[in-house]
Amino acid sequence: MDRSVKVRFYRYALFWKFALGTFFADQITKLLIVATLPPMMPNLPGYDPESLPVTIIPDFFNIVHVGNFGAAWGMFHGQKIFLTLFALAALGAIFYFRKQLEIERRPVQVAFGLLVGGIVGNVVDRLWHGFVIDFLDFRIPIIDYRWPAFNIADCGIVCGVGLFLILNTLPLFGYNHPEAKRFNEQDHLK
Repeated sequence: MDRSVKVRFYRYALFWKFALGTFFADQITKLLIVATLPPMMPNLPGYDPESLPVTIIPDFFNIVHVGNFGAAWGMFHGQKIFLTLFALAALGAIFYFRKQLEIERRPVQVAFGLLVGGIVGNVVDRLWHGFVIDFLDFRIPIIDYRWPAFNIADCGIVCGVGLFLILNTLPLFGYNHPEAKRFNEQDHLK
């Protein structure tokens, strides 16, 4: 392999590790759900009206097998093409603006690795199944609210965006803070 390609790949190694780790964790868990738990929605192939959630923590956490034909909270329901194109545009923007986003920084690589792995995981679902497989089902008993079911890809997206916001908000990790510049300079030397 050409030395410049190795150096470029190494520069983004943490990004690739988190992106691939998030993607594979998402896809493996979805395959396990599909293989072991019948769908709980009538509009999904293989629907079983007798299928019940698997209770992990009573009145708090269940494993389910449902499909999301939209985005978060079912927004844009039935807009598979729009959501897929939007996700691909987001991936393209991340690649195009990688210098401005400073993805060479190791903490930022973690954030964008989680984000990109999650985006790709859900895009694969939309293209393969026509919907996103969700299986983590939480109920917030204090306010008696059932959170919409989600998956590992969704966790990666939320954690990646959250981490990126924290990195840009906290003074120690803010891009313009002198301590952050010193940290970045030392990081590039590794």
